[in-house]
Amino acid sequence: MSLLVVGLSHRSAPVSVLERAALSTDAQVKLAQDTVAAEPATEAAVLATCNRIELYADVDKFHAGVAELSTLLAQHSGVGLDELTPYLYVHYEDRAVHHLFSVACGLDSMVVGEGQILAQLKDSLARAQELHSAGRLMNDLFQQGLRVGKRAHSETGIDRAGQSLVTFGLEQLTAGGDVQAWAKGKKALVIGAGSMSSLAAATLARAGVAEIVVANRTYDRAERLAQILNDADDTDVVARAVPMDAVPGELTRADVAVSCTGATGLVLTAESVAAAVEGRTGEPVAEIAVPQAPKQLPAAGPGTDENCPLDLTAAQSGFSVMGEAAVAGMAAAELEQHAAWVDNGTVDIREAGRRTPENPEAEAELIGALAAAAARVGRIPERRRPEPVAGFARPAPALFLLDLAMPRDIDAAVHRLAGVRLVDIESLAEASADAPMAADVDQVRRIVSDEVAAFGAAQRAAHITPTVVALRTMAADVVAGEIARLDGRLPDLDERQRGEIRQAVHRVVDKLLHAPTVRVKQLAAEPGGAGYADALRTLFDLDPETVAAVSRAVDSTDKKDRPA
Repeated sequence: MSLLVVGLSHRSAPVSVLERAALSTDAQVKLAQDTVAAEPATEAAVLATCNRIELYADVDKFHAGVAELSTLLAQHSGVGLDELTPYLYVHYEDRAVHHLFSVACGLDSMVVGEGQILAQLKDSLARAQELHSAGRLMNDLFQQGLRVGKRAHSETGIDRAGQSLVTFGLEQLTAGGDVQAWAKGKKALVIGAGSMSSLAAATLARAGVAEIVVANRTYDRAERLAQILNDADDTDVVARAVPMDAVPGELTRADVAVSCTGATGLVLTAESVAAAVEGRTGEPVAEIAVPQAPKQLPAAGPGTDENCPLDLTAAQSGFSVMGEAAVAGMAAAELEQHAAWVDNGTVDIREAGRRTPENPEAEAELIGALAAAAARVGRIPERRRPEPVAGFARPAPALFLLDLAMPRDIDAAVHRLAGVRLVDIESLAEASADAPMAADVDQVRRIVSDEVAAFGAAQRAAHITPTVVALRTMAADVVAGEIARLDGRLPDLDERQRGEIRQAVHRVVDKLLHAPTVRVKQLAAEPGGAGYADALRTLFDLDPETVAAVSRAVDSTDKKDRPA
């Protein structure tokens, strides 16, 4: 087994990077196909959700595999490799298995414990099987991951720690209030008819909204979802379907809208949202200008800012861009470059609002220390938003928007519109960082650890099976040859005597091979046991092609017996 995963998620990358790297279904298909066509990989599967993009592969070389998978991810995501690399994580062999099992249990989700990831894992496996990019390793890995995830949810209270991303999003829309009290009697617009949109519609219906309008590019799917909602016995919601071009008008009537489509562009622009609110209230929608403290910017480099590796416009209020806020999210190499820029910068004050650091040498030393920290932990965590300004409050929202799409469906500029509350993947990521964790998470972690050990043992044991089968085949051939030679030398033996001799020889060979083959399977299942197969092949001079043929036959049987 040489399992390798290369990916990025909400834990390793800012939402802005995840959004740009998001893969369409067609891109996921092409990525899997190109991966198995590449030299280091023989199997591949792609797991792409709203907050992660991961490429799994069975590779024969670690370093070449990392380089190839990283390059393919960059090519198919459209984000340059140099820009993408600082946000990528790599897991190999048992660590890769541990990562997938943790993902399957919801431990690595934005909302810890959510169960939607199981359906996404199932879809990824089905797609890989359809493309024939999943062989024995990918099938075993993902199928066992699904079993581990189901076990975690059935044997522990992880469901109490987590909830669906939809439910979490609705809680953020209510600003911590009671969702059912907030939803009662509201009119909802759901844009999209996929799995996440369907979950959103069902959640809104159970929460008590009075009406749900479903809009989708394929009208038949919207109509089918609306019918399912109308036929449900546990709600009194009234649902109807509309084409996508009816969204602007429906948005004017809606109290809350949830969008999760596969569109590559914006579904709702800031202008369309403002027009909808204006049509609803009859008043123009103003943009909110949040007061901020003056930004503290660094002194320029030698006559210009162009050599500074930072985007100076991204400085947060209340911090020096030479300090921790400026370097948030940067990798060690970039930090070292920034430290050098600070150390070599000239000292001049050119216009109001700019200042030199009081002690450039000290700040350069600080950033050098930050670089060392980033080298250990990956990168400095982002601080996306400035501290709230005292005494400032937004007007009460007339329209609530929940954007669960990646890339985003709703223009981020909507955050600045008065009378609108927008919750998107980025704001959910920030809110989930402070979400409490249930004690059951520790129990799930123990389940994952146990399952990883069992999976590794099974894979290592399976790895030696073709060699053991080839050894027994060789022994049977030797017995058959010796019996044939005996028949020629003792032609007067009757059939009963020949049978006794044949059985005696077979029993001797079986007894000689039984203990070594049982023991070698046990040893091979332990960590570091992969070398026992090579030892058997060397000691008994087994033909490599015979072993390979047995392995191919086992794989073929597995595929034939595997459920569709």
